[in-house]
Amino acid sequence: MNRSNTHIIFLITLFTFFTSIHAFGQESNDAIFQTSTIDALIQGVYDGNFTFGDLKAEGDFGLGTFNQLDGEMIGLDGKFYQVRSDGTVHEVSDSMKTPFAAVTFFESDRSLDIKKLLNCEQLKEYLVSIFPTQNTFYGIKVNGNFPYIKTRSVPKQDKPYPPLTEVVKDESIFEFNNAKGTIVGFWLPAYLKGINTTGFHFHFIAEDKKSGGHLLECRLRSAEVEIDYIRDIEVSLPDTNAFNNANLKKTLSEEVKKVEGVKK
Repeated sequence: MNRSNTHIIFLITLFTFFTSIHAFGQESNDAIFQTSTIDALIQGVYDGNFTFGDLKAEGDFGLGTFNQLDGEMIGLDGKFYQVRSDGTVHEVSDSMKTPFAAVTFFESDRSLDIKKLLNCEQLKEYLVSIFPTQNTFYGIKVNGNFPYIKTRSVPKQDKPYPPLTEVVKDESIFEFNNAKGTIVGFWLPAYLKGINTTGFHFHFIAEDKKSGGHLLECRLRSAEVEIDYIRDIEVSLPDTNAFNNANLKKTLSEEVKKVEGVKK
């Protein structure tokens, strides 16, 4: 696909931190590739022109959604999965399209084992405490045993599309006990608000690939955590009427918290 004709490329490189790369333990040249922005998605821009075949060329790990907001997407180990609002999980075909996704080629820069019972909020607090800096980006993979997992997915939408804050009122909630699987996601700093979800954004996929969704709550008993230190982000903006006509002058921080299920 010739992105020079259909996309505007926005590249943020954190040059101010180039002298401190070695403080991370090793060099990392990873980048997050993202299509569209979280504010556009919240406003109802649910159709994009980026295929998953194209997305695979940009990363093998990540999260997002599908055209018409048809469920939650998880990218893990080079495969992409769709969790629909009925709870079913499907492997994604290359021809399917996304209005919003963020991916990277995951390369673990730090790994650690957790051998105690933690809930999701405690896990997040622990991860933040071991980040080398809160001014860059992190890909996070948590593979383990979960006494409890709560996820959600959203139903496919028809035009005229409602804003995401209305869609999540009809979200499907899934609860699982004694689940094995993987949490997939990113942590992004506050200065990216409006572009992507800041702080943590996690999806979950079960080990048997039969359940998952956007992560709302969890308890983990034991897990292997891998962290990818990331210093660059590339944002490809969709060339669609819906995106070009969206009012993106104002960031929607509170709306993001609502649709992500953030408690505080």
